[in-house]
Amino acid sequence: MNSNLHQESVLKAIDALNNKEVIAYPTEAVFGVGCDPDSETAVMRLLELKQRPMEKGLILIAANFEQLRPYIDDSVLSDAQREAVFSRWPGPVTFVFPAQASTPRWLTGRFETLAVRVTDHPLVVELCEAYGKPLVSTSANLTGQEPCRTVAEVVAQFGDAFPVVKGETGGRMNPSEILDALTGELFRQG
Repeated sequence: MNSNLHQESVLKAIDALNNKEVIAYPTEAVFGVGCDPDSETAVMRLLELKQRPMEKGLILIAANFEQLRPYIDDSVLSDAQREAVFSRWPGPVTFVFPAQASTPRWLTGRFETLAVRVTDHPLVVELCEAYGKPLVSTSANLTGQEPCRTVAEVVAQFGDAFPVVKGETGGRMNPSEILDALTGELFRQG
């Protein structure tokens, strides 16, 4: 892809995020839809778009672990638990951590925990670094539809005007594995 078009796509996405809009972007396996995790307005727009109940909670995707620290309490992890997490990051593995008391309910839902991932997808890393924080991340699909794997599929489901970071997914067939950071319990197979 032409690097100017690529950069323009990222800058447009950041403008949309700053305006509390929902965007689509490629992840390791499918396109994700996301927004500013600190904006209740943006998260409610995402939940309405996905027809997803707030109680289910959401995933944050980040360029690095430091971006996740304001949202999670990793102080309860032992050295071995921390090592287990960092041995899988960056990559397509989501870990569930205890949430900070200040983490909004619109992210945690009915839980005292939050699912987070440090991605190795170069476009998402670039997007989160340019935005300066993580993004809410859930699969780009309307209820009952298959998750989008291409820009064309995003446009077909969400329309021409929907902000999309143009790029390729990481080629994985399955969504990220989800594990408990404290117990190692598998919540979703990757």
